[in-house]
Amino acid sequence: MIKVAIVDDNTFLQKAIQDKLIFFNEIEIKFKANHGQDLLDKLDKNHNIDLILMDIEMPKMNGIEATEIVKSKYPQIKIIMLTVFDNDENIFKSIKAGADGYLLKEVNPEELHNAILETLKGGAIMTPSIALKTLKLFRNPELFEDIPNQEEYNLTTREIEVLEQLSKGLKYNSIAENLFLSVGTIRKHVENIYNKLQVHNKLEAIQKAKSNKII
Repeated sequence: MIKVAIVDDNTFLQKAIQDKLIFFNEIEIKFKANHGQDLLDKLDKNHNIDLILMDIEMPKMNGIEATEIVKSKYPQIKIIMLTVFDNDENIFKSIKAGADGYLLKEVNPEELHNAILETLKGGAIMTPSIALKTLKLFRNPELFEDIPNQEEYNLTTREIEVLEQLSKGLKYNSIAENLFLSVGTIRKHVENIYNKLQVHNKLEAIQKAKSNKII
């Protein structure tokens, strides 16, 4: 059996995707998630998943952020972005995040089924319009490279130092010693970092900081 998860904040579209796959006996829908954080919570309990069909625009955590974290924690899981729009920036960011394929939601059941099979074999599946845009993006990446602005998150120099220490896998005690601060102060800095980056844990904070070239 091919174990699949569907991630979409629209329950109607979740069911529409599930209905497209219902006739293919070798595919089992293990669970559905309403946004990226919901997906991560469910994967923490059961990451025995072969492939994720991932929406992009979702509350709490979008599909691109979720893809980057999933690929970091569970690199064996394949991810196909399944979205309404063939937006240039989203295509580029999805590929950078580690997506294995990019399809529009209008894809028919047979095409979706074939895309899942090909992706699990190591292929990179895209609808023709997406493939053309992808070629254009890689010929002119400078047009779409998102230039990060550290100021938009308003992290202080000290908070960035703490983030850098966290990214090295150091515990709070070690960070406190290295920066000549108390453990309580480090905890407060970490709390501020989470709030400013709008993340929920250390892994998400590090991933977001790296993707925005803060560290």
